[in-house]
Amino acid sequence: MAEAFIIDAVRTPRGIGKVGKGSLAHLHPQHLGATVLGAIRDRNQLDTATVDDIIWGTSSQRGAQGADMGRMAALDAGFDVKASGVTLDRFCGSGITSVALASAQVMSGMEDCVIAGGCEMMSYTAATADPNNPPMMDAGNLHLRELHPQSQQGCCADAIATLEGIDREALDQLAVTSQQRAKRAMDEGRFDNSVIPVFNRDGTLALDKDEFPRPGTSMESLAGLKPVFSMFWGIPVDDQGTTYGNMIEKKYPELSGKVDHVHHAGNSSGVVDGAAAILVASKDYADQHGLKLRARIVATANMGDCPTLMLNAPVPAAKKVLEKAGMTTDDIDVWEINEAFSVVAEKFIRDLELDREKVNVNGGAMALGHPIGATGSILIGTALDELERSGGRYGLVTMCAAGGMAPAIIIERI
Repeated sequence: MAEAFIIDAVRTPRGIGKVGKGSLAHLHPQHLGATVLGAIRDRNQLDTATVDDIIWGTSSQRGAQGADMGRMAALDAGFDVKASGVTLDRFCGSGITSVALASAQVMSGMEDCVIAGGCEMMSYTAATADPNNPPMMDAGNLHLRELHPQSQQGCCADAIATLEGIDREALDQLAVTSQQRAKRAMDEGRFDNSVIPVFNRDGTLALDKDEFPRPGTSMESLAGLKPVFSMFWGIPVDDQGTTYGNMIEKKYPELSGKVDHVHHAGNSSGVVDGAAAILVASKDYADQHGLKLRARIVATANMGDCPTLMLNAPVPAAKKVLEKAGMTTDDIDVWEINEAFSVVAEKFIRDLELDREKVNVNGGAMALGHPIGATGSILIGTALDELERSGGRYGLVTMCAAGGMAPAIIIERI
């Protein structure tokens, strides 16, 4: 079987995902996609007529984020019409899955050059969301809800923290560390190789650096924040009076009346807008077009876990991809576990007994934000940049996804 290689990885800065407050929120989602696709083309002098496909991740595919953004963003970027495109949804895991599928196509020999990536404008999806029809809780499919009640993600995070006995102090400390590391990374220019400025249609600058981080965050400032998801726990989700909390308690009755609500805005992922793209190719294609190999795709894997707790699949996903690669945790130099909520990363570190100095070295989503469909591709690029900066060899990237899933990928620096 052929091997698949990463040639380049770029991303936009992450803008605050609120209309009227974020520097990207006024733009069309396809414009963010076009920005990173155009950068991949220009940085690598890519003849886009030779791009076999564009595999794109977008979770909320409705309205402006619908209509196959992978294809439309490529057309918006001025790609040759021969470059096809498809858009997928594995919720938060979409950006890893797009890279995994791109690498699988190259490894199979069916394609030679594929661009993977993703985009999510949470400012747009928040503004267009229907509060009466929460995701994954369609009242029209009560059979699924009976089999696998799926609650609100923040409620799941609090439930997991309670079941695992992880207290708020530990979660807040991880959030402070994330902010500190993100500040260091930005101050030292660790993201400069990958971050592509976003310009408005008139050529003026929209954003050239991540705007979500709050470097002044401290344990004292976080202590003043009230838990957010306690209010969601009791919110009815249907006319029968079923609440988010009821849905979890049905599967985990030991939590009834005993949940410790420990997550808040400071130790949860930031709501942001962003996009990322990764150029994946065969060695033959790279050689023919004078492209430098930056990393090899070692292994990919997918894992499902309890949909009701929703956020627990990253640990088994990491174990599965390590087994596929014939590796152990000791072989990994850089870990990227998405900080959807602090408990996800904290549990991951504890369960795998990891060296904290190797995990989310440059901060995570609590500091930088989590643009759902793009985050996985962003993290792969972040891991690659860090491997090159530090001289490490292997990086592992994984993240929880709605429905109780997690994709995972291992890359090797060339």
